[in-house]
Amino acid sequence: MKKSLLTPCLMALLFISCSPDEEVFVNPPEETLLQDRLTLLYGDLEALKLPNSYDLGNIPSDPNNPLTEPKVVLGKLLFHETGLAQNPTKSEGRGTYSCAACHHANAGFQSGMQQGIGEGGFGFGQIGESRTISSDYLPTEIDVQPILSPTILNTAYQDVMLWNGQFGGTKTNTGTENSWTEGTPKAVNHLGFEGLESQAIAGMGVHRLTCDKELLDSMGYIPYFDAAFPDVDETEKYSATYAGLAIAAYERTVLATEAPFQQWLNGNNSAMTEDEMKGAILFFGKANCYACHNGPGLNSTTFHALGMLDFSEDQVFGVVDETIKRGRGGFTLNSDDDYKFKTPTLYNLKDVKFFGHGGSFTSVKEVIDYKNKGIVENSAIGTTNISPLFVPLGLTDEEIDQLTTFIENALHDPDLDRFAPASLPSGNCFPVADNQSKTDMGCN
Repeated sequence: MKKSLLTPCLMALLFISCSPDEEVFVNPPEETLLQDRLTLLYGDLEALKLPNSYDLGNIPSDPNNPLTEPKVVLGKLLFHETGLAQNPTKSEGRGTYSCAACHHANAGFQSGMQQGIGEGGFGFGQIGESRTISSDYLPTEIDVQPILSPTILNTAYQDVMLWNGQFGGTKTNTGTENSWTEGTPKAVNHLGFEGLESQAIAGMGVHRLTCDKELLDSMGYIPYFDAAFPDVDETEKYSATYAGLAIAAYERTVLATEAPFQQWLNGNNSAMTEDEMKGAILFFGKANCYACHNGPGLNSTTFHALGMLDFSEDQVFGVVDETIKRGRGGFTLNSDDDYKFKTPTLYNLKDVKFFGHGGSFTSVKEVIDYKNKGIVENSAIGTTNISPLFVPLGLTDEEIDQLTTFIENALHDPDLDRFAPASLPSGNCFPVADNQSKTDMGCN
């Protein structure tokens, strides 16, 4: 794409002489304004471009878990494999759930409902919106998320995982070693991997998934492990640890490269509508969204207290403890981190129905309106740690609509199904496989 020839002094107006005695002032087109704004902020448009999912050399990776095509292929299958669910609380749950139960393509790799359910879930609907507790389970027996299930989309651009960032043994979590409590999932950080790898390894145990040679052989996975980890001894590689490394490698390739904004960054000048352009100008300007949501993933590894509500005890299954409610502070045990949550990506939000770590908003527009007003929703947490960026924005109704249009449409990749396998070597149904879900999905 050609760079704009406008100087900073001419960004607002072009001068066109119609006669010696008359000048007409013409506003530059939105595309020029946006391009000049991004160039001013980032130097060039490359800073916001996502690499293609097959361009493994340009996707951020853990140096201790280099990306290879066989590893990504294996991880894609294991992420969706319900056959790994061999350590359930109740026998009825065996083989009925997978990682994708709470992070599936049709819901933007989030859960289709406010609270994701792994084991103990029943039914699916179209995007997971109909999943509920099986009558065979008590609320205390299910594998349920006490906070909105974060997406895996664009997480290659974050080095710690979960809303509180508790997974990851490098970079952002340097200095938090005292919180890597032995006997808890957080101890996996001692292995020295980044967040995606640490979370995936820990998740195998947390979510009652099993991985051993006999099971993998019965489902046809041995050749996939051998191709993914050719130099690892057989006594080690058919394990939850290497399954987790493969899953993390796959997650790093789940990138929203087909969103209109990405297409525009790559030279398709007609990829975005005029209103989407205006919304983008607001995003990277007056609305100040880019202050937190930046880089190719429009996310970051920064934590902010925006005063949003947690899950309400009467709305959800199970108990939401105070540690979860404290966000980053619940992990670091530093009161300065209390109520701060990690900045999520803004891609593919049109695919979900709940927003905020507690799912307290039901539309993108509601969240924008909340941030525009700058009034704390959760009065119980006080204002001590509220982000200095959480201030009234002064957006008009029209500007809110334009910003909503940019986020919902220009940041929406319409084909995330390409990241889900057509089938599994085991032949199992996925992403969940209880009887009602099989009926909902037409899977036999």
